[in-house]
Amino acid sequence: MKKQLYTVVLLLAGITGLTSCDKDFVKENTDPVAPLTTTADRLLAPALVNSMWPGMSRNRNFNNELMQVTVNMSDADATVFRYTFRSTFSDYLWNAWYVQLTNFKDIYDKAGQEGALNESYQGIALIGQAWLFSMLTDTYGDIPYFESNKGDATKGGILEPAFDAQKDIYLDLFKKLEEANTLLSKGTTITINSDPVFKGDIAKWRKFGNTLYMRLLLRVAGKAEVAQQCIGKIKEIAETNTENYPTMQSNADAAFIRWTGGASTTDPYTSPYVTGVRSQDFRSPAIGKFFIDHLRDWSDPRLTTSGAYSDGGANRWGIAQGSNGYAGVPSGYAVGAGESKQSYFYSNDQALSTGTYGARSLQQHPLTGILMNYAELQFILAEAAVKGWISGSAENYYKAGIAASINYWVPTFSGAANSTELNTYIANADLTWNEGGNMEAKMEQIHLQKYYALFLVDMQQWFEYRRTGHPILPKGPGLMNGGVMPARMTYPVYVQSANPSNYKKAVAAQGPDLISTNVWWQKP
Repeated sequence: MKKQLYTVVLLLAGITGLTSCDKDFVKENTDPVAPLTTTADRLLAPALVNSMWPGMSRNRNFNNELMQVTVNMSDADATVFRYTFRSTFSDYLWNAWYVQLTNFKDIYDKAGQEGALNESYQGIALIGQAWLFSMLTDTYGDIPYFESNKGDATKGGILEPAFDAQKDIYLDLFKKLEEANTLLSKGTTITINSDPVFKGDIAKWRKFGNTLYMRLLLRVAGKAEVAQQCIGKIKEIAETNTENYPTMQSNADAAFIRWTGGASTTDPYTSPYVTGVRSQDFRSPAIGKFFIDHLRDWSDPRLTTSGAYSDGGANRWGIAQGSNGYAGVPSGYAVGAGESKQSYFYSNDQALSTGTYGARSLQQHPLTGILMNYAELQFILAEAAVKGWISGSAENYYKAGIAASINYWVPTFSGAANSTELNTYIANADLTWNEGGNMEAKMEQIHLQKYYALFLVDMQQWFEYRRTGHPILPKGPGLMNGGVMPARMTYPVYVQSANPSNYKKAVAAQGPDLISTNVWWQKP
C-alpha cells in the first residue's frame, strides 16, 4: 500500500525522467524520437507525440460527446453525452500531461546548459509548457503549477506541490510565451528530425507560439481584473506590433503532427487512433444530429463524395451515411427513447470501391494530430473585431476562417478569404455575415464556424463553449447535471490521499470538487 501511494505521489509531482508508454520509442538512431540520452533534440519528438495522444483520446470520448459531435449510444449510467461521467475519467489527462511537462522542462534546462545552449529548443519547450498547462488548467481549474514537476531531489524534492490560482497560472503562461518569442527570434537551428511539427522551421514555431498566445489572451479577456492587459496585448499582436509578434498567415503555418505511419502499429508516427483504438470501436459512436445537420444542409465540401472536393470517392471526414442518408442522433436523448444509429465515422479497414478507407478514414488520416490551426486565429480576430478591440473587418476575418477551416481538409477548396468559390459557398449555405446583427447574433455566427474549425483539436470546442455559450446546442430531455454543460473535470481521486492538505486548500479556494463548479475564467 505504501508503495502504491508513493507511486501516486510521484505522478502528482511530475518526477524528472518519467516518460509515457503510449508509443514504442526504442531503436536508437533508426528511431528519431527515442530519448535514450537526455539531450534536448532527443526529448522533443517523444514529448510532442506523447502529449498529442491524451488530447486526441479525450477529444474523441469526452469533448465530442459533450459537444454533440458524436453520441456513444447507451442507456447505461455515466454517459458523457448526458453530462455525467465517472470520477476516474479525470485521471488520464492529469497523469499523462504532467509526465510530458517534465520532459518539456528538461528540454528547456538541457538546452540552457553550457556547451549545449540552443535558444530555439528553449523557446519550443516554453511553448510546449504553455500548451499543456493551459489545457490542464482549463480542464480542472486551479492546479499545481509553480511547484509542479519538482519531485526529483535535484529539482527540489517537492512531492506535495501547492495548487495555484488559475489567474496566476495564466499570467505566468503569458510570460513564458513572451520569453519564447524572444528566444525564437534568434533563429537558432535545431535538428530537423527532432521536430515532427515544423521540421526545424523556427519561424513557424515562433508564429505558433504567438498564435497560441492569442488563444490564451482571448480566453481570459472577459475577466475584469486582466481585461485591459489582455485586450491591449491582442491589439499589439494583431495590429500595432506585428513585426515583433509574427502569427500564422495561412494553413501552411498550421501546427500539427503529420501521421506518416499508415496502418503500422509500431511506427512512432502512426496515428494514435490506429494504435490505440480498435476499428470496431472507432466506428461505433453515432454522429450527433447537431454536427451532421449543418454540414448536410450547407452542402459542405468536407461532406462531398464526388468531384474535386472528394478523396477517391470518400468525403474528407470519412462520414458514412445511415438509413436516412446523412443524419444524426439527437444528443442527450432520454433513456429508453430507442434512438437508431445513423451516420458514423468510417474505420480505416472498411471497404471502399477503390479498396479500403485507409487514410481516408479519420482513424488513419495524416492530419488529425492538431495543436492549433490557422482558422482558429481568424475566428479569434473576428471576435476581437466584433468587440471593438481591433480595427479590422469582422466579416473578412469570419470569411477567412471559413476558407481556412475547409481548406485544411479539402486542399482543392480555395483558402483565399474573398475567392469566388468561397463567396458562392457562403451564399448557397446562407452563411452571409450579418452586419446588422447584435453582439449575440454575431458571436453565434463566429462560434458556429469556429466549432467546425476546432473539430479534433483536443478539447477546445468544450473550452470555448464554456467561455461563450456558443454555438447554441440543443438540450435533450435526458441530460443530467441540471441540463448544464459540465464546467470542469474533477480532480483525480488519488490526489485527495496523495496531496490532501493542498487538495483541501484548492477546494476551499475554487469551490466544491464537482463538475458543476466554474473555473476562474468562467465566473462572473
